[in-house]
Amino acid sequence: STVAFADWAITRGPDIGEIYFIGPTATTFNAIYYSTDFGETAACVDSISEVESICADKTPGSVYRGRMPNCLYYSNNHGQYGSWVFRTAEGADEIESGRNEGEIFKGPGMSSNDYGYSFTQHSLNGCFCSIKTFEIGNQDFIGYILGDVYGILDSLWLLISYDNFENLEIKHIFNWISCNSYSLSRGTEPGELYLLRSAFTGDGSRITELWYSSNFGENWIFKNHLLSNYIVGGRQQGELFVLAVYMQLMGEIKHTFIYHSLDYGETFTVYHPFSYGPSPYYANFEAEPISGEVPLTVQFTDLSSGDDIQNWEWDFQNDGIVDSYEQNPTFTYQDTGYYSVKLKIQYGPIEDGFIKANYIHVTDDQGCAEHNIQNPSAIKLTNYPNPFKQETVISCKLPPNLKNTILEIYNVKGQLIKQFKRQKVKGKNIEIVWDGRDNNGKPVANGIYLYKLSIDKSEDISSERKSIIKKMILLK
Repeated sequence: STVAFADWAITRGPDIGEIYFIGPTATTFNAIYYSTDFGETAACVDSISEVESICADKTPGSVYRGRMPNCLYYSNNHGQYGSWVFRTAEGADEIESGRNEGEIFKGPGMSSNDYGYSFTQHSLNGCFCSIKTFEIGNQDFIGYILGDVYGILDSLWLLISYDNFENLEIKHIFNWISCNSYSLSRGTEPGELYLLRSAFTGDGSRITELWYSSNFGENWIFKNHLLSNYIVGGRQQGELFVLAVYMQLMGEIKHTFIYHSLDYGETFTVYHPFSYGPSPYYANFEAEPISGEVPLTVQFTDLSSGDDIQNWEWDFQNDGIVDSYEQNPTFTYQDTGYYSVKLKIQYGPIEDGFIKANYIHVTDDQGCAEHNIQNPSAIKLTNYPNPFKQETVISCKLPPNLKNTILEIYNVKGQLIKQFKRQKVKGKNIEIVWDGRDNNGKPVANGIYLYKLSIDKSEDISSERKSIIKKMILLK
């Protein structure tokens, strides 16, 4: 069961590998845990004090906790029971910290630079929406608000402030249902921001998507389907923590998992610092392949947790019709398009469903080339490994009527650093190796880079060109 936002249930400490999180104990439901090894192991520091949210300061050992109604407490001893001091009951219940020592935001409307002793009110000029969540940036004075407008159910507005929430302006508009749950968490580099989108269907199934931006929320890249609503960026480049807490069968089952990523949420190492009772029950799955030409036969593999699961219900088009009751079924898609897939499991009174939206992509071999030109995102452009240290291979599968390609690499500021020679591919697949050097042969710095493939339909180099842009990470 997971109902919270970023930094409410898990927060980064000032040192690498240091996190605090809220989770159950064998006898209680909300305790504070402290870990110095990325969540592999954790010590319960307080199982007595009431806690609704938690946020660590940049100062070693300093941490804040919130409890209803809007009360803020401060500890200078890693949150140990008996070390908490009351600060204020004013402001919002969502708290953010960890950018500078002694800096704490109690909602976007007020902040303190002296560990919560005194607060400054912020004007919030330009904030025309109801606030769903907020986050401070990793640069001073930067802040974000995500909100909706009453009566507009299909849009969300991301606002950015450059002066600590005195003034705000629109940065991005999402065409998403406003009643879903959303959370923000910053990364380590300027402009890095994570967004977690969580939705529940009528039968309780979850849709949880992780999105990433490297340019202050202006553009977003889908990263992964997650099993939790708790995220927080870490202290290392590309680092992300995800907290999953399961409390089932009236407390007979209690488990805490920490998912740790160093590649912006694409892959995770899973730690299990607390367990009580049998394994938790939750639905999860994967498929192979997830894209291809019609007819596309896909093998689905059940990754659900729980002993003696009694029922699997697969809906391969997410249209409300159960297509299979097998544990690991095979299904053939006969029509083109993007398909969302849902798996629902059942064990006694426990039911859990998980949906991967637009998970399967089926293309049309007949006339596929023209479709791909009009929709460049349908062409599969990848690089491996990603992140990489010395070199990476950029590959692309192209339809037969594409004649020419140009590959260019840009930094996050939009500056061209490497351009490869024009290639006449004539429908063949391409593979290009980049060794992390610019056009002058000099090694480039660590960071995020964008690779852009421009494609033509004819031999004429002056013909209209379509482009595909993807992201890669260089770590030395």
